[in-house]
Amino acid sequence: MFDSSRRRGRRTFDDDESNDLKFRGARRQAVAEADLPDIGDRWSTWEAADHGPDPIPDWVVTEHAAVDDELGILKTGKEADVHLVRRAVPETGRSVLLAVKRYRDADHRLFHRDAGYLEGRRVRRSREMRAMENRTSFGRQMIAGQWAAAEFAALSRLWHIGRTMGGIHVPYPVQLLGTELMLEFIGDDDGQAAPRLAQARPEPAELLDLWRQMIEALTVLARCGLAHGDLSPYNMLVHQGRLILIDLPQIVDVIANPQGREFLSRDVKVVSAWFAARGLPAELADPDPLISTLLDEANLR
Repeated sequence: MFDSSRRRGRRTFDDDESNDLKFRGARRQAVAEADLPDIGDRWSTWEAADHGPDPIPDWVVTEHAAVDDELGILKTGKEADVHLVRRAVPETGRSVLLAVKRYRDADHRLFHRDAGYLEGRRVRRSREMRAMENRTSFGRQMIAGQWAAAEFAALSRLWHIGRTMGGIHVPYPVQLLGTELMLEFIGDDDGQAAPRLAQARPEPAELLDLWRQMIEALTVLARCGLAHGDLSPYNMLVHQGRLILIDLPQIVDVIANPQGREFLSRDVKVVSAWFAARGLPAELADPDPLISTLLDEANLR
């Protein structure tokens, strides 16, 4: 006869099976807890992750015995939260603060303009591309992975350019593991993050210097065929007199993306308006000449 306990692929469990499952679950939990370090919240994930560009700075903690301690949230956002983590080798005094950007899972993330940014980014498999276009659960997870990978790649490239040629400053991308991106923490040793440009109240000479740094950074991006894509005073830091670009998941290839010109122009107009409001002379803050120059640098004229 047909066994109703097998209907639709389901099965029933007797008490012995249920108890065995509970035992195995408890044993797995015990093993997981036993694997936690005596000090710190978790073991370092360095070995399992993709690493930043060479040469890896001396301050990056790469030892297998290192542990990570969660110190709190630096910033919350629609797409990701940024946490402060201390990675240290116990009993050695060797440690470093890291900014850890964790993209939200597919059910809680809101990439509010991702359709435009994803133009020019394609994956090889048509199934994955359809899932991304249809915003299925799998597709949204694919998109999150693309954002994290795009930011990691952009930071790696721009950090190398800044190190070898100058003109642009970005945090060093320490590692990428799934949708978790670990970055150089920009701030003080006590965990106080550097202020955003929006929080700065620069004197005229400092304002002019920051404007010049911004032009240099935008020029470097344009020469690479890139635009930040969402540039504003809220995703630039000011630390020890340096202007540092952050939040680059939406970086745009201005050649491949049909809206590349528009993204580049919008970046310039947004930041120019901020500098003009802070007292930069109108002839300098006029966005149109700078947009024309950057389009030339990107070979878009």
